[in-house]
Amino acid sequence: MPKILVVDDEHIIANTLVQILSANGFSATAAYSADEALEKIDGEGCPDLLLTDVVMPGRNGVDLAIEMRKKCSKLKITLISGNAHTPALVDEARSKGFDFDLLPKPLHPRALLQHLRA
Repeated sequence: MPKILVVDDEHIIANTLVQILSANGFSATAAYSADEALEKIDGEGCPDLLLTDVVMPGRNGVDLAIEMRKKCSKLKITLISGNAHTPALVDEARSKGFDFDLLPKPLHPRALLQHLRA
């Protein structure tokens, strides 16, 4: 069962995504900030996939994705965002040699599951 770490500062979004993923054959847990996500991997090890919002207080999801990739080299990463500034952050990450999938918010559960199973 693939382990997914869902990170979103909006608790209802993170918890809803965990419920959807758990009901569809994934082992999903939530973190509500980039710092909490990093603490989780330090304590529980690397998940198979990181699903993170981009725009969050403190460290953004792109910075989190870069840090997680450094700690977990085989980690698959999908960013989610409804913010217009996200493409610039993703482009900046690409210029540093990091490439991540990006899905738009609002996120339809079927589209998310299809993406994860691809």
